[in-house]
Parts: sequence; C-alpha cells; structure tokens
Amino acid sequence: MFDESYGVATAADTVRLERRLPGPAERIWAYLTQADKRRQWLADGDMELSAGGAARLVFRHANFTDEAPPARYCEMNQNGVAAEARILECDPPRVLAMTWPGDGEDSVVRFELFPDGDEVLLVVTHTRLADLDAMANVSSGWHAHLAVLEAALAGTATPPFWSRITALEADYKERLSRN
Repeated sequence: MFDESYGVATAADTVRLERRLPGPAERIWAYLTQADKRRQWLADGDMELSAGGAARLVFRHANFTDEAPPARYCEMNQNGVAAEARILECDPPRVLAMTWPGDGEDSVVRFELFPDGDEVLLVVTHTRLADLDAMANVSSGWHAHLAVLEAALAGTATPPFWSRITALEADYKERLSRN
C-alpha cells in the first residue's frame, strides 16, 4: 500500500523523493500548509503563506505514532521541539519552498505538486545539505514521514515510524555513498 520508492541524490547536497498521492492538489496542499493536517504526519505550527513569511514548525512525533523512539529522539517525540523557518516561495497549490531548520546553516526544502488525473505527484527536494550523514538523515526522515502522510490521506493506520528510521538511515547512507 505504501510507496517504498527511495529518494535519490540529484547533486552533492540535494535529495529528491517522489510520491503519487490521491488528489486533488488542493487536498495535498492542505496537508502541507495547515497545522491541524500537517501535525498528522510531520509537524504542527503556523505558517505565513507568502514569500518571506514565518513558519513555526513544532515537531512532536507522538502526535502521529505510539511507537517508542530511539533514545536520541525521546525529547522531540514526547515534548516537541520548535523550530523557525522562512517561506521562500508560495504558489498555491503548486509550490511551497522554505528554509529547513537544522544544525548550523539552514537547508531548503521544496514541495512541488503535479496533478495527474485523480492523483498528484508530490516531489520533495531538499537542498543545501552539509554532507552524506545529513543527506542520509534527511532522506530517511522524509521517507518515513511520507509513508505517514500516505496513511493519513488514505484514512488507514499509521505505518511503523520509529522502527523504520534506523534501517532507512543505514539504507540511505549506503545508497547515497554509491553516487
């Protein structure tokens, strides 16, 4: 049921993941931009949907999974971690790009929606990643989060999240190191 397609490196600092989701594009857009829907698969928080607007992302994974996290994610899972981002581009319901908070310099994530019949191709491109470890971490995170988004859109049970992260990160590290 869930798309297990792995993301790919498109540059030395960039990963790209694609998922076909049930449309219409406005529905997917709502899950990217509305806090009540976004918290079901990624992070809570308000966004000013215009270029230069603020985006507050509150990562609290207990909002969408009951699984116990690895030790390094316990705080984020239970209490939440807030981060500030900036909207770089907003063209509803086609493109949303924003800075992505992290250690050191912010990276950039871009969501693009391409309607295709009853489906929408969601393309997530994450750029300005510091190194292979950052690329593997980000790729595994997006991979697992997108599976949760698929379940939310389908109205089905949330797939394993935390139990997948470690394996996905190792998989991505191996895959990306071959490029």
